[in-house]
Amino acid sequence: MKNYRIFLLVSTVLMAHVVFGQGRITLDFGKNWKFFLGNDSLAASVGYSDASWRLLDLPHDWSIEGEFSSKHPGTSQQGALPTGIGWYRKAFVLQENFKNKLLQIEFDGVYRNSEVWINGHYLGKRPNGYISFSYDITKWIKDFPQKNILSVKVDNSAQPSSRWYTGSGIYRNVRLVAKSKLHIATHGMVVTTPLANKLFS
Repeated sequence: MKNYRIFLLVSTVLMAHVVFGQGRITLDFGKNWKFFLGNDSLAASVGYSDASWRLLDLPHDWSIEGEFSSKHPGTSQQGALPTGIGWYRKAFVLQENFKNKLLQIEFDGVYRNSEVWINGHYLGKRPNGYISFSYDITKWIKDFPQKNILSVKVDNSAQPSSRWYTGSGIYRNVRLVAKSKLHIATHGMVVTTPLANKLFS
């Protein structure tokens, strides 16, 4: 009887993975970002021209690209490198098979005080530079073949901010995740073993 219950539990988990997993699509969103070192409050708007901005791929740390100087506000605790404010923008067209799905943008880490917009709509702010975070962008996304604009402001100007080198920018991976409307929430299912017995005698 115990073996049957365990078999039933494992089968249920696997079936859920198959049913819900087929509706989930994850895209690496690290390619073809535009970057500007400086601050421009208009950069979050859809019609803003970023033609003169630098094209790069993520992860990216603009501090490590700067020149060493004891005069930088971050002092030696930031490796004597510049910090400041930077903007990132990414234009993308949603794939046709993403239609009628829940869409989420996931950031593994942005240092720091990041603010995010999708098509000019403000999604939120993440002060901490080490914790991963995500935003639901379903409501404001434009379907294929219209263009979408993702904008990210990163503010690492308050210095010194740490006792060690942190870098500045979107220094970890970014993903676009599409889910079926019927789905298991992120971190929404766990399996525990509060009591473990011998399976076979």
